Amino acid sequence: MVVTVKDLSEKLFQAYQQKKPLSWEEYQNSGLTPDTSYQVQHAFNQKKGEAVKGYKISLTSEQTQNMFHSDSPLYGQIVESAILKDGASVSLDELFEPLIELELEFTAKEDLSADDDEKTLLAKTEIAPGIEVPDSRFKDWFPKLPLELVISDSAVCGKIVVGKAAPRLSVDQLSDIRTKVTLNGKELMSGISSEVLGNPIHALKWLVGKLDQEGKKVTRGTTVSTGTFCLPKSLERGTYIATFDHGIGSVTLNVK
Repeated sequence: MVVTVKDLSEKLFQAYQQKKPLSWEEYQNSGLTPDTSYQVQHAFNQKKGEAVKGYKISLTSEQTQNMFHSDSPLYGQIVESAILKDGASVSLDELFEPLIELELEFTAKEDLSADDDEKTLLAKTEIAPGIEVPDSRFKDWFPKLPLELVISDSAVCGKIVVGKAAPRLSVDQLSDIRTKVTLNGKELMSGISSEVLGNPIHALKWLVGKLDQEGKKVTRGTTVSTGTFCLPKSLERGTYIATFDHGIGSVTLNVK
């Protein structure tokens, strides 16, 4: 079914408001391109009536790019209410089909520029441990959702949980951060930052360049969730604690 930007953004917003997921099969021949998919995403988020305070970067490993038939990362806007603090609680009943991922968060202390090199980007940001909860307005979405619908649905943005600011690391150290997460005290999964384009700072630089092409910036106060250290798992009820080495610390999410 060929769709317009206006129609799909409205359908996504209705699904978001009413908690009634869409069937992605109805839209798999949508005629959308990556550019029009980003137009859908931006219109969808505008309808939420909240400021965009963050970005999530998806498909930052060869494995996830292959899963969704892409040769590059993609981004999703994050509205203010979807950015949570360490120790936050979420209700499984208020989500659709959520997953859990482990990520490094960068928050801009000043506006970022496409001309900034990686050392400059690092100096202009604070890093923190993070948990991302991907979630889609399309049912039965992972890992089947067509790429253009992933982009349209704000890169399947659900929530991000941002821990406390961590001590400053070097660019090289960022490529070798190890993390693990427990659920109710039992280890669930682990990962390493090199899965994120070799280094999460590469993902941040990609985003800054991509937004610059669109006439946008990562502005002061914006948080960027830079990509998962490992393949996701389904979100369940319980207490998740993700711990990152190099002194980065931990971040907790309670799921009710």
